[in-house]
Amino acid sequence: MSNYAARGVLHIHSAPSALCPHVEWAVASAVDARVSFSWTEQPAAPGTHRAELTWSGSQGLGAKLASALRQLGHLRFEVTEEPSPGADGSRWSHTPELGIFHATIDTAGNIMVSEDRIRYAYELGAGDPSVMYQELSLALGEAWDEELEPFRHAAEGAPVRWLSQAV
Repeated sequence: MSNYAARGVLHIHSAPSALCPHVEWAVASAVDARVSFSWTEQPAAPGTHRAELTWSGSQGLGAKLASALRQLGHLRFEVTEEPSPGADGSRWSHTPELGIFHATIDTAGNIMVSEDRIRYAYELGAGDPSVMYQELSLALGEAWDEELEPFRHAAEGAPVRWLSQAV
């Protein structure tokens, strides 16, 4: 990891009650510091809880957080890491049904699809435009967005906490 400072947001969209302490331990392990979340009920999935943290730390901390949380399995979460000097931004989305999705993002949060990925979609879909559509949909993470959208709306107006990692 670089010494450049990065920042981003961690959204735990839904975590079963029993998993909440494990989420905190996973994040604490990734940032090497004690953390405490402000959990609230997730109305989009009764029996689950949600939390948000705005974080700052070393470049690559977003990937570290996503990797730690992915191992817990039964979570819906998103991690963003804003672009910083010498590094593109990233977004990781995870659902129990779909697994993890990663995309490079620009300063406005738009997903950036590489020309090689677009060429691959064109080549694969040369005889069938629906195949090209499916590949581009996958590159944009549309299935993850569709599944997470109700959880995002349920979070509007929720409190956000700050988490800082020593850089």
